Amino acid sequence: MTTEELKTKAHNADVTVWVGKEGVESVVDELRDQLDTRDVVKVKFLRSSRGGTDTEELADDLADRVGADLVETRGNTAVYH
Repeated sequence: MTTEELKTKAHNADVTVWVGKEGVESVVDELRDQLDTRDVVKVKFLRSSRGGTDTEELADDLADRVGADLVETRGNTAVYH
């Protein structure tokens, strides 16, 4: 599936994982499980998760921990494949 096709799928998808004050480590297993059954998963980074870092940095960290591809970030939301 191309990046553009994944972005189109993501546009219509709902956020199903939220990263809060517990940080990215707390959602690694959940994201991994969802990626097993879906092409794309949207993750929302709440203000409490960001601290001094930006969404891009957190999104990259989460992608590395899960072994997923980061399709895009927009605002405080990231899309994984």
